Amino acid sequence: MRNLFLATVACVLFAGAASANEFDSELKTLANGKIAEIVSSDEVVSAVKEQNGVTGSYDQGKIDELDKAWRAEADAIEQPMIDEVLDKPLSSYLSEVQENSDGLFTEIFVMDAKGLNVGQSEVTSDFWQGDEAKWKETYPAGKGAVHISELEQDDSTQVLQSQVSVPVIDPDTGDTIGAVTFGVNVNNL
Repeated sequence: MRNLFLATVACVLFAGAASANEFDSELKTLANGKIAEIVSSDEVVSAVKEQNGVTGSYDQGKIDELDKAWRAEADAIEQPMIDEVLDKPLSSYLSEVQENSDGLFTEIFVMDAKGLNVGQSEVTSDFWQGDEAKWKETYPAGKGAVHISELEQDDSTQVLQSQVSVPVIDPDTGDTIGAVTFGVNVNNL
């Protein structure tokens, strides 16, 4: 009986891993096409450059302080820090991109060289993404890097989605200056 249980668990885990990559090819094509076009826009590149000028000297203590403040605001009535990011022209641009994607994009957020939010189409649960694979596997890797998360079912919307993350490249220098994550509704690929 124990062996049957272990075999069943192994099959479930293997099936889960296989389904995580089921849309890998389509998501990479999207990353190298439509997503790359959005990420290389003046709106994204200039906003990341501007924020890097402000946050470039931040140490981990400052980053943790900002992230803690963001997380506290996420559940608060007053949200000045979150509102400041949502009021940026970049956030308006990302919201418009999401709105015009016919349901393909469920969220879009841009991160700077420290992994801090620069702009977003939807509110993220935290301000610092620099400790997560979406930033760690794109920003340091540079041009051509693509991180694709496992598939997840959003319980509230019943949307099957994956996050696709890519670096932001300065077209003038070729340097990596940030990263962007797109929530992708895989049913709309």
